[in-house]
Amino acid sequence: MTEKILQSTATYCKINHKYIVMNFTIIPESDAYCCLSEKIAAQGVLMRILDAIDHRPWPLPRGRAIMVQTWHDLLFAHWPVPAYLLYDKIPKGVELDTFGGTAWLGVIAFQLSDVRLNGIRAVPWVSNFPEVNVRTYVTHDSKPGVFFLSLDADNPLGITLAKPWFRLNYYRAQIEMKMRGDGIDFSSRRTQRGASSAQFEASYRPCGPAFRAQRGSLEAWLTERYCYYTAPRDAHKGRLYRCEIHHLPWRLQMAQATICSNTMALSHGIELPATEPLLHHARKMQALIWPLRRC
Repeated sequence: MTEKILQSTATYCKINHKYIVMNFTIIPESDAYCCLSEKIAAQGVLMRILDAIDHRPWPLPRGRAIMVQTWHDLLFAHWPVPAYLLYDKIPKGVELDTFGGTAWLGVIAFQLSDVRLNGIRAVPWVSNFPEVNVRTYVTHDSKPGVFFLSLDADNPLGITLAKPWFRLNYYRAQIEMKMRGDGIDFSSRRTQRGASSAQFEASYRPCGPAFRAQRGSLEAWLTERYCYYTAPRDAHKGRLYRCEIHHLPWRLQMAQATICSNTMALSHGIELPATEPLLHHARKMQALIWPLRRC
């Protein structure tokens, strides 16, 4: 007889009259082998990602990654901005990174899925949600990374968990992301009380073959970054943290976008130039994330 008993802390799969600890719930005996196969396959994918390190600018961090995320249908929209607009937006201890003397600001819209602790099955109501973030580029100790000015997400519980763990400047937002043919309609409106209003509405699609950015190119400089930096809002305390990230090299495509509304940068007091943004699309990326460490 098939067994299925809900537990709040662990899952036990009965195989050959023995119980094997899984995660969160007991699954039907008939599904036990499939569950184990999926878990083994998932670990195999992560091992292949960890084996690919030639593209990294520095070695993999020590220890075990604590989180896995998958990112889908990303729009990278970048604008060149005067460096002086960003100096007071980044924490003490990092230097503003520039390409050819120019600073860049990015608005990145995408869908997250399979957001989970490494080795733990994803929890449906916190593991899949859309996000749009505002970021610029910084460096510390010869490790170039990302600094997020803000991250808007449609996942109140996920935001509650992520803020203390990863010290990121998350805001609650109402976001819709819909596939339309070979394109995506994305609409985000910040809803968090007391926060500056911010809105991003765009339709975008890839246009052109996928490519791997050449080392030293602007595309690689904008996307091939394997850590982010964060610090408390009170910069005078001097605490700077780095979060290491690893994934395969980006497979980018040029993109077309109609941006109907964009006040994401303006919510930080930054007015974007009237020039057209540099647009890229990426179909999918699975990433491993390590714990925050103090620099």
